[in-house]
Amino acid sequence: MSKVKAIPDGMHSLTPHLVCRDAAAAIDFYRRAFGAIELFRLPGPDGRLIHACVRIGDSPLFLVDEMPEHGAHSPQTLKGTPVTIHLQVEDADATFARAVAAGATVTMPLADMFWGDRYGRVVDPFGHHWSIATHLREVSREEMVAAMQAGR
Repeated sequence: MSKVKAIPDGMHSLTPHLVCRDAAAAIDFYRRAFGAIELFRLPGPDGRLIHACVRIGDSPLFLVDEMPEHGAHSPQTLKGTPVTIHLQVEDADATFARAVAAGATVTMPLADMFWGDRYGRVVDPFGHHWSIATHLREVSREEMVAAMQAGR
């Protein structure tokens, strides 16, 4: 019997798994907004996606259609989410603009932040929150605390 890897190639220890009111449309949005590459989708007998996977950058993202009968509720049904998915990219300005052009809503405009990142936030059309950042400069913990206390 051959031994399989506990963590398959291409997977990480932690993978977001999003419930979407229309997972197929979400896959299309993530492709347009973040350059997602669809790896697979598994529709159930009723056509809803019971599992799908895309890759954004080097990271997988799982998606499933909303299925209230199984306790899978989208942010739209829940009227919000306490979760933000962080996306670290080479060019925050280009990624942010692409996400907005694809239909994301700006919740925090991009700005150079005291911790050394160019950073901003959007909410996608499915109710999921995203922060988008590019690291610009190294900042020591002391500099970060001082800048935060100074309100910069």
